[in-house]
Amino acid sequence: MTLERGYLLDNRYRIAEILGQGGMGSVYRAVDENLGVDVAVKENLFTTEEYARQFRLEAVILANLRHPNLPRVTDHFVMEDKGQYLVMDYIEGEDLRQRMERTGTLPHDEVIVIGAAMCDALGYLHTRKPPILHRDVKPGNVKITSEGEVFLVDFGLAKVIQGSQVTTTGARAMTPGYSPPEQYGTARTDPRTDVYSLGATLYAALTGIIPEDGLARAMDNAELTPVRKRASKTPRRLAAAIEKAMSIDSDDRFQKDEDFKKALLSTNSKTQRLSGDYTVAPSPVIEDNDDAVEISAATNVISEGVPLVAANNTIPTKESAETPRKKRRKNRWAFIRFLLWLILIAGGVAGLALYYPTISSYAVAWLNLQPTATQVIPVAIPTETETPEPVVEETAEPTATSTIEPTATFTPLPTFTPTLTPPPTFTPTPIGGSTGQIAFVSDRTGVSQVYLGNVDSNGTRVLTQFEDGACQPDWSPDGTQLVFVSPCESGQDILENSSLYILTDLESLAWMQLPTVPGGDFEPAWSPDGTHIAFTSLRDGYMQIYSINLEDNAVQRLTETVDTDYARQPAWSPSGNQIAYSLRRYSSYQIWAMTSTGQAAQQVTRSGGEYWDMQPEWSPDGEMIIYVQNKYDLRTNLWAMNIRYEDRGSAGARIQAEPLPITNVDYSQDGFWFIFEGVEELNRDVYIMTATGSSRSRITTDPGDDFDPVWRPLP
Repeated sequence: MTLERGYLLDNRYRIAEILGQGGMGSVYRAVDENLGVDVAVKENLFTTEEYARQFRLEAVILANLRHPNLPRVTDHFVMEDKGQYLVMDYIEGEDLRQRMERTGTLPHDEVIVIGAAMCDALGYLHTRKPPILHRDVKPGNVKITSEGEVFLVDFGLAKVIQGSQVTTTGARAMTPGYSPPEQYGTARTDPRTDVYSLGATLYAALTGIIPEDGLARAMDNAELTPVRKRASKTPRRLAAAIEKAMSIDSDDRFQKDEDFKKALLSTNSKTQRLSGDYTVAPSPVIEDNDDAVEISAATNVISEGVPLVAANNTIPTKESAETPRKKRRKNRWAFIRFLLWLILIAGGVAGLALYYPTISSYAVAWLNLQPTATQVIPVAIPTETETPEPVVEETAEPTATSTIEPTATFTPLPTFTPTLTPPPTFTPTPIGGSTGQIAFVSDRTGVSQVYLGNVDSNGTRVLTQFEDGACQPDWSPDGTQLVFVSPCESGQDILENSSLYILTDLESLAWMQLPTVPGGDFEPAWSPDGTHIAFTSLRDGYMQIYSINLEDNAVQRLTETVDTDYARQPAWSPSGNQIAYSLRRYSSYQIWAMTSTGQAAQQVTRSGGEYWDMQPEWSPDGEMIIYVQNKYDLRTNLWAMNIRYEDRGSAGARIQAEPLPITNVDYSQDGFWFIFEGVEELNRDVYIMTATGSSRSRITTDPGDDFDPVWRPLP
């Protein structure tokens, strides 16, 4: 659970604010009450043995590092029933991603200096005994202070090279665009892996665009767009150095960080004489004094005509001519102009309403769509509207005292003739990183039922035999049980009068029904700790998200929206502390996230009124959310998107995978694969592809529709 402001952690660290939040936990700014200084506290709530080991190792690695471009760890402790905590220097300022968003592309001189500073930091790591690989160099992990100092932060994915053996000391994860192909499991990683990621980071800083993904390039599904094609004024030697660092074959890259640094510095006559203690334009600082100068987005950049100062290697900035007093005066006039426009618009609407009364009803409907107290992020009103989905008339209050209906069993149907195609040939890891099994739904017998299938063999077997059908399966975290929905109608995802069931034994096919009330419960999602199931329900007359505690069957409503807004399709983060979901507001679906108890709702995707964002799923490392997007309600043209949770509030990136549609996407346990539902020749089937959208292969081939696929966790 998120620590509240003012909470005293470990009787020493007073929480001041949340700096960031992800699937594994949060990062806080706190005050060390023993020393009276600000510190950063990193939290790990996902305390499985592997992730706990990773977190401990991060502390050990950082505690032994001493470099001007790396943060310093000061404490590490574990609190029972809470999590693990890492305390380090608080580095105030902005990261490179934020600077890119604020200023657009960065000046060449600044990119060179940032690159040189990062080469120094990486060179220090790579020459430790044993050597340390960072494995997650990207704009969000390059921090720039208010003094212009540059830091490389976040060692959650670090690994140590012991002799000829490579010992992974962190989770393997990839950041599309910044990770080289070997990091996806195609080859051994080494210091040249970090060289690639740094080159990709500088590429993005120069062009403002994330480069093409390394694995897609390695598989000839994409080509790197030259730097100068996207930023034509980039010096040729600088562009060549960055593109060399991003070579697909690691033997073609710079073999040492020092070589990359020398190549960067030599590309500009003003940077050739720089050495050590690299600093750039400082992060913006706004003073309360009216006479103080504000560093704005327009002035906190370096023009090519400004000379560098060799004495301290600092690139100077110009002072802004606009003071806060002038800015406030300008803002007041802007507000007055806004009020005038608002009066004119209101007068026009009132006049039109006299002649067209139906406009009044639209205005009232719009007012009813304003967010409730739990929806803290405002959303822009779409320029076009959709007809609202029908509201179910029946309402009923949820109850936590319902009793479970008697468990029923039935005789399994005979095993069906195998319908899976031969397994894919692309196997850099075991397919799916688990048992290679999936649950999916098929109407091949005329009624939708849940099946168990093998991705890498030739067999399927039916798991349910419900007269009214079964669908929307989701595995328990140990892979031994399935929650599903019945009754089901093929082709429908909003299921009125449906209930949740649990398949408790895959051999005897015994099942039990969970407590329900009139309306309809569907779209279940099992929590990572196995104690709760979140689901969508119509029990209050319109779609909202609820959670049932499997220990006492208590039901809790998690979302509270007006009856014209629909919340649905819950998806747990790997640590279980957050739930992503789809929220329809102003006739448009968006991806939102909240805590596991329904608090602190905030918008994740911001795609506007033209597109619908639905079906969220977290990546296994908790950093990425994949979802499905379509234009309005064109259900035949769905495509896959992803967004880093730390980038919430912005637009996601499309996963280039054809043909369309691509829907109901599910991550494998190792994060390398997607299982999803596709359509070819008007027939729905289950497919597999890599997480970058390549190597697509069809798995099911039955003439019936196969859909709702989910990976089975490793038992």
